[in-house]
Parts: sequence; C-alpha cells; structure tokens
Amino acid sequence: MLRTHNNGELRLNHINQTVTLCGWVQRSRDKGGMIWIDLRDRYGITQLMLEEGKTPKEILDLSRTFGREFVISATGLVVERLSKNDKIPTGEIEIKITELSVLNPAKLPPFLIEDETDGGDDIRMKYRYLDLRRNPVRQNLILRHSVAKATRQYLDNQDFIEVETPVLIKSTPEGARDFVVPSRMNPGEFYALPQSPQTFKQLLMVSGFDRYYQIVKCFRDEDLRADRQPEFTQIDCEMSFIEQEDILNMFEGLIRHLFTQVKGLDLGEVSRMTYAHAMKFYGSDKPDIRFDMKFVELKSEEVDLVSGKDFVVFDSVNTVVGICAKGCAEYTRKQMDELTDFVKRPQIGAKGMIYLRYNADGSLKSSVDKFYSEEDLKIWAEAFGAEKSGCRPGDLILILPGDGNKVRKQLNELRLEMGNRLGLRDPKKYAAHWVVDFPLLEYGEEDDRWFAMHHPFTSPKPEDMKYLETGELGKIRANAYDLVINGVEVGGGSIRIFQKELQAKMFSVLGFTDEEAKNQFGFLMDAFEYGAPPHGGLAFGFDRLCSLFGGSDSIRDFIAFPKNNSGRDVMIDSPSRIDDKQLNELKIRTVV
Repeated sequence: MLRTHNNGELRLNHINQTVTLCGWVQRSRDKGGMIWIDLRDRYGITQLMLEEGKTPKEILDLSRTFGREFVISATGLVVERLSKNDKIPTGEIEIKITELSVLNPAKLPPFLIEDETDGGDDIRMKYRYLDLRRNPVRQNLILRHSVAKATRQYLDNQDFIEVETPVLIKSTPEGARDFVVPSRMNPGEFYALPQSPQTFKQLLMVSGFDRYYQIVKCFRDEDLRADRQPEFTQIDCEMSFIEQEDILNMFEGLIRHLFTQVKGLDLGEVSRMTYAHAMKFYGSDKPDIRFDMKFVELKSEEVDLVSGKDFVVFDSVNTVVGICAKGCAEYTRKQMDELTDFVKRPQIGAKGMIYLRYNADGSLKSSVDKFYSEEDLKIWAEAFGAEKSGCRPGDLILILPGDGNKVRKQLNELRLEMGNRLGLRDPKKYAAHWVVDFPLLEYGEEDDRWFAMHHPFTSPKPEDMKYLETGELGKIRANAYDLVINGVEVGGGSIRIFQKELQAKMFSVLGFTDEEAKNQFGFLMDAFEYGAPPHGGLAFGFDRLCSLFGGSDSIRDFIAFPKNNSGRDVMIDSPSRIDDKQLNELKIRTVV
C-alpha cells in the first residue's frame, strides 16, 4: 500500500506516529513561514504542515508548486494542532511533513471541488468524474451502496435467491418504447433491452425458484424528467404460492428494514387506500399524505351544491372540487393571481380558479359573489367544515371546475403547490401507504381500444372475473398494488396470471390476435402448461428510493454517470454515430 492511513482516520491517539498519506490537494495556504495543505480522499481531509527552517527547503519549494487536485504522497509525524478545527473529524491533529512527492500533477479543474461548488449542471455533467470527488455527490453514492447492502441483507434472510436475467431479449409492443440492439449474426433482426425482467421472473416461478430477487438495470426509451433516466435500476422480486396480503407484508417489511438500517428511523404506520379513494380525495394514484387538505366535492355524481345559479362555468361541467388551505384567508390579490396563473399553466391545464375566503370575523367572500348568495356560500363552507380538520375562520377555499378525473388531477397539482407554500411537505418527514385495487384496464380514446394499466400479466381480482365475460371491462379491478412514500411511487406490482386460458383471454381483450400473442409471448403461454404456480411480485424503483432517502427530487443525483434531460451522456458524448463499416456488418442503413 502507498499509504499507512486514510485522510479521515487519524486522531489524538495517533500522536507521535509516523504515517504516510495519499490524496488530492484540496487547498494550500502559504503564510510565508508556514504552509498548510488540506489533503483529501474519499474518507475525509487531513491537514499537512510545513515550517520554514524545520522542513527541508526542497520539500518547501516542492509544496509551493502544488495546485488544486494535485495527487501527492506525504509522510510525516502526527502532532496535535494548536488551532483545532471542530468541523472535520481529523481537526485535532496535523501531519508535520518529512517527505513529499507528486504522484500526478493536475490541470486547474473547471469548477471548485467543494461542497458548495461554482459549477453549473452542464459543466459538472461533462466532468462528472470531478463532480464525484465532491462530498455531497460521494455521500449520495455511499447512500446508494447502503440501500443495496441492506436490501440484500433483508431478502437473503427471507430465503430469496438472487438470479440474473438476460439483457438482450425480445421486443414486445406493450409499455414504453424499447431500446433495440441489432444482431450481426442474424441480419435484419434485433434484440431489445429489457424494460423489466417481467416474463423471466415469471418463468423462474414456473421453474420452482419460489423467492427470486435481483437489483437489475432496466431500459425505457421515453421522455425524461427529474425522476426518469433511460437506464434505471429496480429491486425486482417475485414469490410463489402467495396472495396479495403476503406480498404487502413481505415488502412492507423490506421498506421498514431500509428505513431502520439506512435512515435510523421507524417508518411508522403504513396505511392502505383504494385507487378509487385516492382519486376521489387526492386526484392522484400516489397522493402525498404528509398533510390533509383532502378534496371536497361541490358537484359530482353524488352531490350538487353549485348548479342552477346561472354560473355557466359550474353548470357546464360534471365536477366541481376544492381544497381548504389553512390560515390563508389573508392571501393578497397578487398571491391569488399567482395561484390562478399556476393552475392555468399548460402542463396543468385548468381554465381558472374560484376562491372563497372564510374571513377571521366569520364572514364569507367569494370571487363569484355575483352568482351566489351569502347562504349559498355558507353551504359551501359547511361542506368543507364536515371534514375532520375542516374549514374554519381564517382559511381559504380554492375551487376548480371540470370533468371527472381530469379536474381532480389539476386540483392535485394545486394541493401540492399549497403544501409547498405552507411548508407541509417536509422532506425529513415520511408518510407511507399502499394504494390497491387499481383498474385492470384503461381505455385509449385515440387508439379506440383497451390497454393494461400495469401490464398484460396482471391478474384481475377474483370477484371481478365475471366482468370479463359480460364485457364490462371498465369495472374490472386489478390484483395490483403500489407503495407510495411522500407522494412518490417507490414500488409497485401485482398478482400475476398463471393459467394459459386466462392469459390468452387477456391478450384478446388487449387486441392481440392469436398469432400475435403466440409470436410475442408463446414461450410464456407454453410454460404455463407445465405446472405454473400462483405467483406475484413487486419492483421497487431503486434510484427513487435512494433519492427519497437523500432528500432529493432527482434520481440523477444518485447515479454515478447519469444522462441529461436529452438522454445524452455529455461526458463520453453518447449516443454517437457509428462508422459505415459497422453499419455494413449489421446490414443497417441510416436515413438521417
């Protein structure tokens, strides 16, 4: 070893020991008669000390040539610091240098390698290997390692077997777009990179591996945002001879274990709600339940407190819903305009917002006073007051009109915005719950056909199987479940179809011909004929879990070498064109 200790290791008990350290020069301070150098590695920082008249001149002269990020080796005596630094673990000691050498000089980096850097996202992505030297980024990857380690520990103790599945597979039409890979040995044919190991983990259940897991790379060719990358990682799991309750208990256990091991926290209650409840009261299938602010209906299939007053905005829609923002009755006109502009943004799409101030003196003031009397407004306020933590004097009611789930989704965005404004979405507070009983199918108006809400292998709930025969496909609930933490879907799965006849029926409902189903998934259908057990599973978004534990909205911060929002790796300049020789070998011609 070139070093006897690392740069985060030495303490007062090492005084008078001769040590050799290696690392990068964080900074150098030359005070004429004294020179101090902060030496950094992944473990921490140690201060080196050189003194005019005591340190050999050639060593002093050499030290004055060091720039930031020079890689050096230093040998010396551990001594107690006169001026201690309580901000670093090694702050009570320093090294009195006797030997010094340059292992590799360095160019001046394009940004400061500091916790608070002066580098923007683009430049740090281009020089990611330098960004990874910064303590916050390094800590993110150490956290990622801890999550993986704790995951394996829990699943190993539960008798799961880690099995690798293929990366070059068959392209299938359901889900997001596949990344495809040409086959040189089979001209004109292509592999696909897996969006998930779905069919392989089901085949492992057929094979008798009744508890499988894998921390696995997955690939989807889709538009990117903060919580998406073209390649991402899942904790992928499957179990045989189980029911939904077994899956929920097993993986609630895993998430509790991770919170204990990684965060040192007790997760607390993990509640459950149906998809229908989530959409009705939160407008989202992944509601953030760290705060209340549930939706209240003023107009829906069950209630109508607003129609018939010549207010066409309410009369012309089938749904009017609102939220109560605590203590916001004093919002200014400017603040109200900001909220109205917020819901009108194209990505939200609301046409406008109505408000009702419940003033501190008990009076009511609305933006639609022209159409609704004081008594009408009292009825609205009473509807909101019916909630457990209902509307009170000093509160502000915000209302959106629209149609069905579309307007509920718009109000969800407003609810989250108000949660942010009121400081109710504390990243250090965690609230977890299961969402269950999703619809099995959703209808695509553009394509005029039914799609699987999750994937084609999800089983219907047994009590809803009758609707497959009657053709009432919108009534069928899936035997599916998502785990949501702080408004983020961190994992999801389902009980799978394991009988050939039912799987064939599902393919038919989804518009597959018998030939298409056999061509795409014949291998799985054939496997079901050889004794497939009941099985189900779940996949956690590993990158999302890491970002959640790290208090970040972006999974990119927890991936060593991520892509940017255009799907490019600007560090290695990928994707890139390949030369004509390679294209000819692959029998491919480009048209761009």
